[in-house]
Amino acid sequence: MLSALNGGQPLVLDGGLSTELERRGHDITGRLWSAQLLLDAPAAVVEAHRAFLDAGADIITTASYQASPEGFARAGFDAATAAELIRLSVQLAQQAIEASGRPALIAGSVGPYGAMLANGAEYTGDYGSVTLADLRAFHRPRLEILAEAGVDVLAVETVPSLLEVEALLAELDRLNHPVWLSLTTDGVRTRRGEPAETAFSMAKSVPAVVAVGANCTDPAGVGAAVKVATDASGKAGVVYPNSGEGWDAVARAWTPAAASQGLLIGDVDGWVASGARIIGGCCRVGPEQIAAVAAALR
Repeated sequence: MLSALNGGQPLVLDGGLSTELERRGHDITGRLWSAQLLLDAPAAVVEAHRAFLDAGADIITTASYQASPEGFARAGFDAATAAELIRLSVQLAQQAIEASGRPALIAGSVGPYGAMLANGAEYTGDYGSVTLADLRAFHRPRLEILAEAGVDVLAVETVPSLLEVEALLAELDRLNHPVWLSLTTDGVRTRRGEPAETAFSMAKSVPAVVAVGANCTDPAGVGAAVKVATDASGKAGVVYPNSGEGWDAVARAWTPAAASQGLLIGDVDGWVASGARIIGGCCRVGPEQIAAVAAALR
């Protein structure tokens, strides 16, 4: 990973694990989203990881995006069970890599506070009266569990606001485990309408942050975001857009968009030119598209 971040061959990230599981017929409509499958169908998680590895992914992300201790508590699980399931997400990724027979890195997925709310708040950053201290306390245990479980890098992703960036960076600086910071943006602004440049500038002074960028954003908008990210932080870029479809939090369904695999793949060279060293996909980007990303980078 360090070679890639320092200008070597860019690394291929996987795609949308949760939506790949959904495509395979699994129900992820509950509050725990794909984390429910850590309980109900762990073998399916391994199979989905394998699909992305077989497609050429150099990095796979754990099924822990929505697997926070507080989220599990709201679903009726105690803290010990929550920690066990978060560790299991890492073990399942390890199993998939061993079964694939090819080397790969594991990124511990850390979703935003809004993911736990399960109301689409990660795409607005509207957390009501939640404070900086609240956000630090929310993120701390999962960050610690994933780091202790042996992930190669923490993937702090889909962050919608400067407040949450500040909270996360404080915890990451304390933890000092390699991490990438990825915002979900609207062009070059956070989902709260703040300058994304400010968020990426904040990451510049945190040594643990090895890459910055954007995810779960329309493919047409991530190029500008990753350019701002790399310029403002002086760090390598990470980019993994969604399919271009929108998420209707009320209907809990995806809305159509004109984005296509062609648009996703067509922008890879531009993302690399803007400083992206880790490139993959997010929601509704499957193994077929990741295989095309891998082919474009090699």
